[in-house]
Amino acid sequence: MAGTKETPRQKMIGMMYLVLTALLALQVTSAILEKFVLINNSLEQSIGAVSKVNQSTFDNIRGTVEKSGNRAADLAIVKQADEVRKLSAEVSGELDKLKEQIVESSGGRDESGNIKNLSEEESVAQLMIGTNRNGAAFKLKDQLNKYVEELSRLSGNKYGPLALDGKDDPIASLSPDQKRKDFAELNFAQTPVPAALAVLSQKQADVRRLEGEVLDVLASKVGAQDVKFDKIIAMLSMDSKVVVAGTKFKGQMFLAASSSGIQPRMSLNGAAVRMQDGQGIIEFTAQGGAYDKNGLARRTLTGSIAYQTAAGLKTVPLTAEYFVAKPSYQIETGTMPPLYLGCANKLSIQSPQLGALWNPSFSADGASVIQSGEKGKITVVPSSQNVALNISNSGSLLGTERFRVNKVPRPTIEVFVGGTRASDPRGVPVSSARSVRIQAVADPSFAAYSPDDAKFRTTGATVSLVRGTKRVTFVTVSAGGGSIGSLAAEAQPGDRLVIQIEGVQRQNFRGEVSDVPMGSLLQQVSLY
Repeated sequence: MAGTKETPRQKMIGMMYLVLTALLALQVTSAILEKFVLINNSLEQSIGAVSKVNQSTFDNIRGTVEKSGNRAADLAIVKQADEVRKLSAEVSGELDKLKEQIVESSGGRDESGNIKNLSEEESVAQLMIGTNRNGAAFKLKDQLNKYVEELSRLSGNKYGPLALDGKDDPIASLSPDQKRKDFAELNFAQTPVPAALAVLSQKQADVRRLEGEVLDVLASKVGAQDVKFDKIIAMLSMDSKVVVAGTKFKGQMFLAASSSGIQPRMSLNGAAVRMQDGQGIIEFTAQGGAYDKNGLARRTLTGSIAYQTAAGLKTVPLTAEYFVAKPSYQIETGTMPPLYLGCANKLSIQSPQLGALWNPSFSADGASVIQSGEKGKITVVPSSQNVALNISNSGSLLGTERFRVNKVPRPTIEVFVGGTRASDPRGVPVSSARSVRIQAVADPSFAAYSPDDAKFRTTGATVSLVRGTKRVTFVTVSAGGGSIGSLAAEAQPGDRLVIQIEGVQRQNFRGEVSDVPMGSLLQQVSLY
């Protein structure tokens, strides 16, 4: 069927047809048969109402043509409308005859006008299908589908057939049993009288619905459907929604009108526009590129609005110009790049130009990116010597920033013996050499940049007491140092302590510990 907008009455008729089709497959009871009678009566009432509306449309066409002076082109439309009415009346009359034949063949009506044998099925099958498949349903199928072809010719619209076999019916085709049946079997085999009547009434409703659609098309061609602008809206068109303090605000104020009786068709840049309450809703992502020296890219929108008038379809073109501004952003960090390998490099990337529209996302080559939950604030953890940080806003790439990556600076090893720095050229008194303290101190600038990555420690050391060229004794101390009192008990002035540090480790912001290559870590302290 054509994709026209259905009225509530047409929707109701369609729903009753769905119920009818579903119930045909059931083993019906007398109560259900009575419901079929009610459905058929309701359909017949709707058919009568739609027929009156269609007659009113036809009268309106004829009256409009008379007021326009009975022009030859308009009179041809009247002739077509009259042909539509006659074709519809002929098909509807044939359906009425078949309904009466079904009632009579089943035993007729009682004195009150009620059908005597509601559950009768055999007579329906004999009349509509026939013993040699020569029943009335086969002729009816051809008549209904020929009717649709004629309406398609008269209106210029393509309508689908009204009488379908099971394989073509959208509901019956879902059932393996039903989809093998032809139109006659699908609608009239094992079908009680009131159900058969409802099927025929539904076809009448389809006939009147299509008749109304075609008459509306013909009416639009002679101006019988007047365009009345009944929606008046006050509009304010601003040159810009952003105004700098001290500058002038400029715009135009006007009335805009639309009609609730028509649905205009709108297109923009070759694509259809979504309609809402007679207005086209425009929304798309602005694409950048080819910016001028001011950071602006000129864009043009071309479109059209088409609506039906008494003289036919009228199309109004439109052209509009707008500019896409190149977004800018600023990278804020405690210390400017380079970044540090494997460390938490915290960056804040903001765009004052975009303001509330700033909705950034980030990805990186040569690093991982950790989101903070705040717009533009991220942590970049490099895994290679060069990092390319991709900066996007609402899915559109704004730019790529490249960073150098430095290795973490080695810490400084500080050794204290009995509270005296081991590097003191005077040495350490023997009486004070009872403990050793060893610490790895981070580079001050690196510690300020990333304190969570600047946690160093020694892994332990071996402290030897040496006299001349001979090693007298030794002790091992844990990370950070420890007691060397046993060495002090044997030490003499002129001896020296040789401190061999095993290694250094660093703990990063994730709590992961790794070894720091430091080379040889040997410290000698003179005793006096």
